[in-house]
Amino acid sequence: MMYALLAGGFIILLVGGDFMVRGAVALAQKLDVPPLVIGLTIIALGTSAPEFVVSVKSVLNDAPGLAVGNVVGSNIANILLVLGLPAIIFPIACTGSSLNRDNLVMILTSLLFIAFCWGGVLVTWQGALFLALLAGFLIHAYRAALRGDGDLADAEDDFDGVSGFPTSLPISILMIVAGMIGLIAGAQMLVVGAIDVARTFGVSEAVIGLTVVALGTSLPELTTSLVAAMRKHADVAIGNVVGSNLFNILGVIGATSLLMPVPVPAEILNFDLWVMLAASLLLVPFVLRRAPIGRLTGVAFTIAYIAYIGSQFGDHGITMAALMPITGGQ
Repeated sequence: MMYALLAGGFIILLVGGDFMVRGAVALAQKLDVPPLVIGLTIIALGTSAPEFVVSVKSVLNDAPGLAVGNVVGSNIANILLVLGLPAIIFPIACTGSSLNRDNLVMILTSLLFIAFCWGGVLVTWQGALFLALLAGFLIHAYRAALRGDGDLADAEDDFDGVSGFPTSLPISILMIVAGMIGLIAGAQMLVVGAIDVARTFGVSEAVIGLTVVALGTSLPELTTSLVAAMRKHADVAIGNVVGSNLFNILGVIGATSLLMPVPVPAEILNFDLWVMLAASLLLVPFVLRRAPIGRLTGVAFTIAYIAYIGSQFGDHGITMAALMPITGGQ
């Protein structure tokens, strides 16, 4: 049952998120919202919606390790896997005019997040500050783009090649509502299944959040980046990743800790937060030199992510003793 809950939760999350984004984009277009605004808000919020709903549900279900692990693990997966695999298919250009700014903001945000985590608990005022910083970043990015200082690569690129947007207003609203319901239901299934898996195998909820759940909630970004790479348009991947990582910390952690205090597990504080920061710093040479992330780098990123996942289960141990409840001690 716990595996069925995990698999079903992932599927419903993906479908729910897709429905919500398509409905929201169609609604925005019906209301004559500029494509740039759609790209800066709806697309970015939509790809982070699974992380947000899962994190809130985790805290409500008394599993804060799953909530923090989900965000930290997703940010690690976004850089090492979501950039690594597409780069193997086609090199990722790092030439976006706003990329220097966005990457710097992502690193500074990661440092602030680590500093707050060092207190052991993320509290209301920190969540409010994160949300205020997110609003400020979006307003600045929008104004910079209008001045021509940012990437106007036209938010149409965000849904280039995607079909199936609803054409009527009622259907758009229906898709948004259905998507939200799907996100909530999928998150509940995923969280319950993940907690059961953690307890059955004798690993912490934080480890499951950092690995299985984080990978699952990063699937929208991974799918988008792989499709873009196969169409030789992989340069959109790095913008999506940087934007998603910013939303994960400022939006997901911000909103979650605004609702309720979020304890930070010691294991995440002592190791995984630093892996997240190191992964973010890996992008600096490519962004500063405007050098492409090539195939060899893509292979190295992917291997590093596999090694990271291996270290999680190696350090926290799925042992034969932990497997005994399933194998019957054989």
